[in-house]
Amino acid sequence: MIDVHYWPTPNGWKVTVMLEECGLDYNIVPVDIGGGDQFKAGFLRISPNNRMPAIVDHDPLGGGEPIAIFESGAILEYLADKTGRFLSQDPRERYRVLQWVHWQMANLGPMMGNANHFKNYGKNIADDPAQLEYGIKRFVGEVDRLAGVMDAQLSSNAYLAGSDYTIADIISWPWARLMGRLIDEAMWDTFPDLKRWVDEVGERSAVDKGWQVGRDMGKRDLSEAEEQARRDLLFNQTNEKVRKAREEAARTAS
Repeated sequence: MIDVHYWPTPNGWKVTVMLEECGLDYNIVPVDIGGGDQFKAGFLRISPNNRMPAIVDHDPLGGGEPIAIFESGAILEYLADKTGRFLSQDPRERYRVLQWVHWQMANLGPMMGNANHFKNYGKNIADDPAQLEYGIKRFVGEVDRLAGVMDAQLSSNAYLAGSDYTIADIISWPWARLMGRLIDEAMWDTFPDLKRWVDEVGERSAVDKGWQVGRDMGKRDLSEAEEQARRDLLFNQTNEKVRKAREEAARTAS
């Protein structure tokens, strides 16, 4: 059994989609990132960067004691190796896939996260909307560029890493499907091959099932004070806050 420390976000969906694709049994452990669960001692022992998702595999690859893994890219690579699916062992094929996995982790996810912050969250907290203009232009523009990178790749390939469906597609799809909402739905006319891929991957039954996991988590109306506290947890983290959380985790572990 695999425990999945999870919240329904694009990064969380990567793992549940992969688990569904692999047919592995798993147990969802909710990590309410708006309520501060990511700073709890038990979770920090699993994910020292205080970010979900993370997994604990109680029947790990290679046997032995349970293994904890954080970072979605590492989790998908581990699950692929555990099951022998969606990531070739042939060096050329393997690294053709892994370069797109790392591309997603370094580019698509962070750029879309920053664009969403400035475009959607920033407008609620900035006293001067003009201060947001540069951030919106910079990061939404970068998402547009990345859409072009994907569209060009998919114009001559069925999937991101070539002719086979791999973890490169699984890790990228949860973010890519939200591009229209972030930029403009009309963008799909500019990127038809990207749209074709988003639709085709989304039609896979395992993808749909993984995306639906925990869809109702955290769906409730928040007061203004609760919403401000949530924003502080998500966007105003400092070294001091993280240090104190780590010290508390160490105390409770001793």
